[in-house]
Amino acid sequence: MSERADVVPVPEGEYFEGSRFAGLSFILALVGLAGLALSVVGAFVSPHQFSFSWLFAFAFYFTLLAGCFFWIIVHHVTDAEWSVVVRRQLENLAMLLPLMAVFFIPVLLFRHHLYEWTNIAPGHDPVLDSKRAYLNWDFFVVRSIFYFVFFTSAAFLFRRFSVQQDRDGNPAYTLKMRKLAFIALPLFGASLTFGAYDWLLGIDYHWFSTMWGVYIFAGAAGSSMSLLVLVITALRKAGYLQETVTVEHYHIMGKWMLSFTVFWAYIGFSQYMLIWYANMPEETEYFIRRNTESWNALSLFLVIGRFFVPFAILLLRGPKKKPHRLCLIAGWIVFMQLVDIYIVILPALHGAGVLVSVWDFMPLIGIGATLAFFYLRIVGKTSLFPVRDPRVLESLRTTN
Repeated sequence: MSERADVVPVPEGEYFEGSRFAGLSFILALVGLAGLALSVVGAFVSPHQFSFSWLFAFAFYFTLLAGCFFWIIVHHVTDAEWSVVVRRQLENLAMLLPLMAVFFIPVLLFRHHLYEWTNIAPGHDPVLDSKRAYLNWDFFVVRSIFYFVFFTSAAFLFRRFSVQQDRDGNPAYTLKMRKLAFIALPLFGASLTFGAYDWLLGIDYHWFSTMWGVYIFAGAAGSSMSLLVLVITALRKAGYLQETVTVEHYHIMGKWMLSFTVFWAYIGFSQYMLIWYANMPEETEYFIRRNTESWNALSLFLVIGRFFVPFAILLLRGPKKKPHRLCLIAGWIVFMQLVDIYIVILPALHGAGVLVSVWDFMPLIGIGATLAFFYLRIVGKTSLFPVRDPRVLESLRTTN
């Protein structure tokens, strides 16, 4: 009996050959070790600068990986079909979150440089005293442990169920992952929001914003979708996923990049407008500092580069359906996420203007190369896409 013309056969699993990239892995290992070793030097030579530089690198990579974890949850909660063939790479990237727990240790060790509230005794600052129930060191550590336990355990379970389904094709795993996603979604929102308050807003404990968690989330979601485009494109350039990921998938990923470009701008402007209009000194301090001298120019560059440039390009249909062009835009958005996190953290250290230090680059290179090295170790252990997901055929036939 002949096959129907409209039926797409289920493809065999496609596996990443780690031996082909042994040289790249070796280079990444050397670069990672060198970057981390030089970071240790920076910790002794200039501990104050190092502490902020390390937090900057940590926050940048954490938002990218947390965003990847978010897209896994969205996939299962919405029972999406299009994202099946790209979901495994989100799972692989999310499996790097346990490493971020290790990279968080220097933040704890250098807390006295980062978080002024850890140096102030009770009774010396009325504003801090009013927040002591939440802003105390023991509770800070407990919350941080909870965030990492949640992210690492949930990421592990999602990938474990997904890989087990590859082996036996049991559709029950799809239901398990969907139930897990409904549990993980509110925990993700709480963990990312409070983590953003603790680790980033804690630098300036006097300032507060009820939109802060959403702002960090908007940047994380948009930049992580852009990171996915870069990873998928790199794999396709290496000869993988050629018949699996199509222009239609790129088109949808481009739409999500556009959506969160707009959402990031909306949240950022809403936060700025409401605080600036109210003109309360304890609220405007954050923006006054970032409108000072060269920080103003960099903030303006962020607005133009993070919103107007990608918005104007992604609004068109053509670039979203051309993988290499979309890849360029994705790389730009990831870079602008880097600029955004820099503006969030470094003005607390250099309030008079932008002062780029060599120590800003060492943790960025060290952590980034280390994560890339371990990604290459993870990606080859399973098929590059879920082979026996019940919706894999619908994903292969995706049109929009």
